[in-house]
Amino acid sequence: MVVTAALASPATLSTARLQLVPLSTEHLDQVMAGLHHREFMRLTGTHGTFTRDAVDRFLDRVTRADDRADWAILRASDGTYLGEVVLNDLDQHNRSMSFRIALNHPAMVGQGYGTEATRAVVEYGFDVVGLHRISLGVYAFNPRARRVYEKCGFVHEGVERDALNWEGEWVDLHRMSMLATDPRPPAGSM
Repeated sequence: MVVTAALASPATLSTARLQLVPLSTEHLDQVMAGLHHREFMRLTGTHGTFTRDAVDRFLDRVTRADDRADWAILRASDGTYLGEVVLNDLDQHNRSMSFRIALNHPAMVGQGYGTEATRAVVEYGFDVVGLHRISLGVYAFNPRARRVYEKCGFVHEGVERDALNWEGEWVDLHRMSMLATDPRPPAGSM
C-alpha cells in the first residue's frame, strides 16, 4: 500500500553531506535561476519559459500535493541550494512513481551530490512511501546522469528514439527503473 501521507508531508532527508527539505515557495529564487540556466534546461529537455508568478503558484501547489514529493537539495555544511529532486506521477494501483533530479548549481556537478540525493529519495520511496517501482528518463546527451542512476541501482529498460528535438537535433531518451526487490548498492559505494 502506498502511504500518501509520506508524500503530502515529505520528511526532511539527511545524508552525509546533504539536507533534502520539502521544496516550497521559499526556494523560488533558486528554482527560477535553474529554469534560466541554459545547460540545465538542455539536460532536462525543458523548452518552456516560466514566469516568476507561475513558478510561485506551482511551488505553492506542490507543498499541498499528496501525489508527489519535491525536495530542495541543500548542502548540509552551509545551506547552499544545489537543486531539486522529485518523486511524481503517482500510480497508486501499481505502486509506482517517476523520479527526477536537477542540480542547478554548476560548481557542484560531478561531486557526488546527485548520487547522494538519488539514493536518499529512492530509499524514501521504497521504505517509507511503499513504492514497488521507480522509473525515470534520461536523454542520450547526459551520460553522466545515466552513470549516476546505474550506480544507484536503476536498470536500463529501453530507448525512446528521437524523443526530444533540441536545437534542430533529435535526441533519444533512455528509460530506466528500479524495483523495491532489486538489490540496492551499499551507501558507501559512490
